[in-house]
Amino acid sequence: MGILSPDIGVDLGSSSVVLYVTGRGIVLREPSLIVARNDVSREALAIGEEARAMLGRMPGDLTAVHPILQGVIADFELTVLMLKYFLRLAIGINRLGKPRAVVAIPGEITEMERRAVEEAFRMSGFRSVRMVEAAVAAAHGSGLPVYDPQGSLVVDIGGGTAECAVLSMGDIVVGRSDRQAGMAWDEAVAAYVKKTDNLLIGDRTAEEVKIDLGGAVLVKEPRRAMVRGRDLVTGLPQTIEMTSEQVFEALREPMRQLLGLLTWTLERTPPELASDIVRSGAHLTGGGAMLPGLDQMLANELGIPARVARNPMDCVALGTGYLATNLELLSRIGKNHPLTE
Repeated sequence: MGILSPDIGVDLGSSSVVLYVTGRGIVLREPSLIVARNDVSREALAIGEEARAMLGRMPGDLTAVHPILQGVIADFELTVLMLKYFLRLAIGINRLGKPRAVVAIPGEITEMERRAVEEAFRMSGFRSVRMVEAAVAAAHGSGLPVYDPQGSLVVDIGGGTAECAVLSMGDIVVGRSDRQAGMAWDEAVAAYVKKTDNLLIGDRTAEEVKIDLGGAVLVKEPRRAMVRGRDLVTGLPQTIEMTSEQVFEALREPMRQLLGLLTWTLERTPPELASDIVRSGAHLTGGGAMLPGLDQMLANELGIPARVARNPMDCVALGTGYLATNLELLSRIGKNHPLTE
């Protein structure tokens, strides 16, 4: 006989999916990636980590697919397949009943995109789906005083979206989403290498360069690394040396765009809450928050403190997990704050 299915919190990201099972904590973190055949059947050969290991090493009849792009479902059928696989990994199949889910979604998702998320989870084996904005989930997961009458500024930088929101009394007072985040930063690095060195590098290499050499501020002692790719002139494999200064230049425009997102939000924050934020600062969550020097750059440009949350990559999943454990709190999250525009 099976046991009752637990409630599950889900961080449905463009680069990774994280599942929080009530009573157990975070039990799964896998790339949101599928390797499939380029035919009508679209047979899935690998999902998650197994698919990531194949990146850049596949024959021509295979393709790598991100079913989630910019925080929303881009391929419905493959999303359902991926969620079924991850659910089986997380809780097994010998269960009585179907689990309920609390899922983090982008702040500016459309009604059609919202319905797609709900339908995908139901078809994947979930009994019901409750959705919460990613910034709200990140605030819960980072331990901010979400329900107090004071302002908290949350900046969640995932793979597909960056979310910036001011919260107070359990609600978002002002916020905005930008569908250009960590994966777009990888693309900026790849584009820079292509432009300056005529070298074509893959998505995985670009991500590794960003992690190894990337930074939002210049460092006194530049770091160096060898980067391998294909020469666009000769078509042959080539290796070049890159420095952290070059990656800083590649990320200059994405950093400007992120700064614009925060500026937009702060300019529309009511004065009473703005004074709270001057004291408490910006709280950075998501994988993008781990970019070296990002907190320092934002603090210098905005004139307020900026802090990276503890375990920033887990904050959204921890928040959805907390809400899945305390489902009654979801009724307190709504568009009814007296200062909400």
